[in-house]
Amino acid sequence: MFIEQRQVGQMAVFAYLVGDEESGEALVIDPAEDTAAIIASAKERKVAIKYIVNTHGHVDHIGGNADMKRETNAAIIIHRDDAPMLTDTPAAMLRMFGAKASPPADRTVVDGDLITVGSVTLRVIHTPGHSPGSIALYCDGYAFTGDTLFVEAVGRSDLPGGSGDVMFASIQGKLCTLPDETVVLPGHNYGSAPTSTIGHEKRFNPFLR
Repeated sequence: MFIEQRQVGQMAVFAYLVGDEESGEALVIDPAEDTAAIIASAKERKVAIKYIVNTHGHVDHIGGNADMKRETNAAIIIHRDDAPMLTDTPAAMLRMFGAKASPPADRTVVDGDLITVGSVTLRVIHTPGHSPGSIALYCDGYAFTGDTLFVEAVGRSDLPGGSGDVMFASIQGKLCTLPDETVVLPGHNYGSAPTSTIGHEKRFNPFLR
C-alpha cells in the first residue's frame, strides 16, 4: 500500500492518493483541486484511479470531482447523508471557491462499508457532526479523518447540518477508540504538522480534554 498526501487549493485541503502498485489500482480521497498533478502521480506509479472518495460534501472538498471523473472515469463515493450536497451546491458558492459542480454519486456508503482497491481495504467510519454524512476511512493503522479531526484541532460545526455535540460524540466514541498508534491523516493542513496519531490527539488536542 502507498499513501500520498498532497496539499491542494486555497483552503489548504489535503487530498490523498491511496493504492496498491502490485494490482495497479488506486483511489483518491477529496480531490479538491490540482487534479492534473494527482493524475500525473498515479501515472508515474502505474496505477489507475478507480474511485473518488469524498469524506463529506462541502465545496472545498468536492471541487475537483468533475475533472477527476472526466479524466479517469472513476466512480464517486460518498456517505448517503451527504450525497445530495454533491449536486446541490449553490452556484454562488461554486464561484466563490472557483470550483466546478460535482457529478452525482455513483455509490453511497454507510458506517462499516468497505472500499477496496487491489489489496487495500478502507473501512468507512460514519463521523457526523461537521456535516451529516462526514466519514473517516480506516486502513492498516491509518485514519483519514476529513474535517472531523485535525492535528490538535477539530472541525467546525456551525455550518448547515452541523452539530458540535454530535461531532464530539463521533470523535470520542469512534475515532478515539482506534489504537493510539493510528496515524491521523486530516482533511486540511491546519496544524503544526501534516499528520498526527490518535494517541497524540487524546493527550494534546485542547478540544478533547
